[in-house]
This record gives sequence, C-alpha cells and structure tokens, in this order.
Amino acid sequence: MIKTLESVTAQTQLPSLWVIVDDGSRDSTPKILREWSERFDFIRVVTLKDRGRRQVGPGVIEAFYAGYDQIDPSEFSYICKLDLDLELPEKYFETLIDKMSDDPRLGTCSGKPYMRIGDKLVSEKCGDENSVGMTKMYRRVCFEEIGGFVKEVMWDGIDGHRCRMLGWKAASYDEDKIRFIHLRPMGSSYKGILTGRMRHGFGQYFMGTSFLYIFVSSVYRMFHPPWIVGGAAMLLGYLRSMLAGVPRYGDSEFRRFLRKYQWRCLLQGKTKATRLLNDEQEAVWQSRCG
Repeated sequence: MIKTLESVTAQTQLPSLWVIVDDGSRDSTPKILREWSERFDFIRVVTLKDRGRRQVGPGVIEAFYAGYDQIDPSEFSYICKLDLDLELPEKYFETLIDKMSDDPRLGTCSGKPYMRIGDKLVSEKCGDENSVGMTKMYRRVCFEEIGGFVKEVMWDGIDGHRCRMLGWKAASYDEDKIRFIHLRPMGSSYKGILTGRMRHGFGQYFMGTSFLYIFVSSVYRMFHPPWIVGGAAMLLGYLRSMLAGVPRYGDSEFRRFLRKYQWRCLLQGKTKATRLLNDEQEAVWQSRCG
C-alpha cells in the first residue's frame, strides 16, 4: 500500500481526486490513510464496515462503487479503478491520458503488470485486448455507456468486450513508461493462486466463454507459472461451474458477441481478430459519437 501511495503522489499527472476505499481493514491501514489524506488534499478516504471475510469479484466492485458514489462523475473526463498493491512509473497517468487524447475511440487502457522475482521483472502475460483489472483508466463517457462494472467475477473481462460491442477500443500496452509492478501475483490475493485460477475459470464460464476457448486458454497457461497446475485449475473451475449449472451473465446478445470474437481469436490469432473487430465496429461508434 505504501508503495502505491508513494507512486501515485509522485505522478507527473496527479489525480484531481483520489478516493481510497478502506474495506474494513483491521491493521494499521486506517491510520496510514488518514496521514496521507492530511498530506495531500486530493486524497479522500471512505471507510466501510468489515464484512468479516474477503470477497473478491463482487466485493472489489462494491468497494469501487462505495468510492464512485461519493463523487459527481460529470466533473471528470477520466476515471481510474486502481488497486493498492501496485507500484506505478511516474508517467503512468500522463501517458495513458495522452493515448486516450490521441485516439477518441480508446475507451479504456492500462499498462502491463510485472512481478519482481529475485532481481528480475517477469510479465504476468496479460492480453492486449483489454485494460488490466488492477488498474483501469477509463474515459468517463465510455464507462457510463457500457453501464460500469458488473458485480461478479470476470467484471474486468466483461467491460472490455462491452466496449467493443459499442464501438469503443480497449487495450493494454507493454511500454517502458507504463509497465508497473504488481506486488502480489495476479489471482493470488485470496486463498492462494490456485484458488484464484479456479475462480478465473468460473468467471470465464459466467461471462459466456465457450468450452473450446477455455480449453485452449488453460493449455496456454499450463506453460506459465505456476506450471501445469495453474492452467488445470482454470479448466477445473470452468467445468465445475458448467456441471453445476451455474447461471451465466444474463445478456444473451453479449454472449453471442463474445463467442464470435473468441472463435475468430482461435482462427486468426487474438491480435488480428481484435484489430479487425475494432475496424468493423467503428461504424457503431461513429453512429453515436462521431
């Protein structure tokens, strides 16, 4: 948390307002946040009651909206959902805002997460087709048009696909100025990384991902840490949800759009499929925003 506080307050483009939600912390977090809010007048702290247990997915978004509901969004051109376990380079916000200023269709973007392993930085291997969940910079108008975040696991995948449905672009960039350090491995913040990967498999099922696509994705993940078991846990999470008949995301049009895109990714590769879809969806964006 301290590294996040330090790196955000050292940005070349400071936030106009940074609402930090303390989700019922029992440690020294409230004291630390109070001290930082006294040092920087753009920091505002919102404190929630301790719900008694960690709740990822819906809990993350509930915390986000506890802060978002305290502001008047119309006062801001950009918003950013930001976790407190990140270390950002000093030009992070400035660079992302420049990218969105240069491309009016870019609705959400981020840099890429890296982990420190010994004296090396190791990529978390996130795709280019969406901003990453731990830090999402949004054009406010786009955020409102997609209906904000869904309060369920895979909220950080659904949002990018909804962007493309409406003709917006979603992207993350692997560039020096916006590579950031993730202080906890992705998916490891609750009961360990294998539980996180199983949760990801459930999230893919909930979102509407086809079995073929999750199978290919799981095999790909088997060749990245944690070797074999990470990808296997993803597939198990998906299959358990499918066999249990867990309800899926209720927008059938979205699920059709998603599966068509995923099929094209398998046939054409994700980079080409995303580029071609963005080109096709430009007319959708132009009809509203052009």
